[in-house]
Amino acid sequence: MDYPGNLFVVSAPSGTGKSSLVKALLELDSHLRVSVSHTTRAPRGQEQHGREYWFTSKEEFQAMVERGDFFEHAEVHGNCYGTSRKAIEERIQGGEDVVLEIDWQGALQMKQAFPYAVLIFILPPSYEELLQRLNRRGEDSPETIELRMANARIEVAQAQYFDFIVVNALFESALFDLKAIVHSQRLKYVAQRRNKSAVFRALHLV
Repeated sequence: MDYPGNLFVVSAPSGTGKSSLVKALLELDSHLRVSVSHTTRAPRGQEQHGREYWFTSKEEFQAMVERGDFFEHAEVHGNCYGTSRKAIEERIQGGEDVVLEIDWQGALQMKQAFPYAVLIFILPPSYEELLQRLNRRGEDSPETIELRMANARIEVAQAQYFDFIVVNALFESALFDLKAIVHSQRLKYVAQRRNKSAVFRALHLV
């Protein structure tokens, strides 16, 4: 189905700066909407229910899985994450461009559900820099950081299956690259035919 809206799926190892980049992108692009995922993990810092995530119990999450409420769901770092089927469908059918922050497993599941979804992987400049960022964040225990670093090597290996790669060495440059990807999708033939229908009709392209 040719949905009016675009779906951008962004994945990265923990500590790479994915959330900060997506937040900055949303502030710059008024046509983008973020899809809020469900998770069983506890809120961190200033996170709020319904803003960063829908925080739910494991029992509630499992009930949603059994009802088929999720397009994709996965367990990451011992916690469950899922993407609401209804929320995504309503927005892209309404012509909105949606950006989704999920792990690589969920991203590949989304690509199966929506073949036209644009998968974007954010890479750190090095594992050494990633470790420093996790330590500077000050949110995790040494054991958790060790687990995140071990998982990062598995996650980075999945980058080959994504459509675009952004290296977050310098935040401003990474944000520019992310904006360029979103803009390029809006310039594709199908999108332009939909958004510039009067021009296409005048040129007898439809």
